[in-house]
Amino acid sequence: MSRIEVTEKIIAAKVAKGLKWADVAAEVGLSKEWVTAGCLGQMTFDDAQAATLARIFDLTEAETQWLKVVPYKGSLPGTAPTDPLIYRFHELVQVYGTTFKALIHEEFGDGIMSAIDFRMDLQREPDPKGDRVSITMSGKFLPYKSY
Repeated sequence: MSRIEVTEKIIAAKVAKGLKWADVAAEVGLSKEWVTAGCLGQMTFDDAQAATLARIFDLTEAETQWLKVVPYKGSLPGTAPTDPLIYRFHELVQVYGTTFKALIHEEFGDGIMSAIDFRMDLQREPDPKGDRVSITMSGKFLPYKSY
C-alpha cells in the first residue's frame, strides 16, 4: 500500500458518497483548501484529523497511518502538467512568474513567499459575463539572510 493508493481510495469514496470537499473540511475543522490538499496527498494530518477522515472515507487503520506521514510535496508527475486546469496555473507562472518575482522583490526585498506559512481562499465570484474563479493566496515573506 502507498499514499497514492490511499489518495485514490479517498477520491473514490468521495465520489461514491457524493461528498463535497467543503463538507469534509467542516468535519475536520480546517479550511477546504488545506483539507483538500491533504486528502490529495500534499499535507500531513494529526491523529484526530486522520481519525475523522478515516470515518468519513471508510479507511482501514493501515490506510489511516498514511495520512499522518509527511508526504513528498509538489509531487505532480512530469515537467508540464497535462490536465488543462492545472496547466493553466503552470502557464500563469510561466507568463506572470517574473512579474510576481519583480513586484515582490520591489515591495519586500530579496526573499520568497512562503508556501509553508501560507493561506489560500478559493471562491466563486458571480459575474454577468460568466462566473469567475477568485483565488487569494497569502504567504509569509521570508527574506534571504546574509551569513
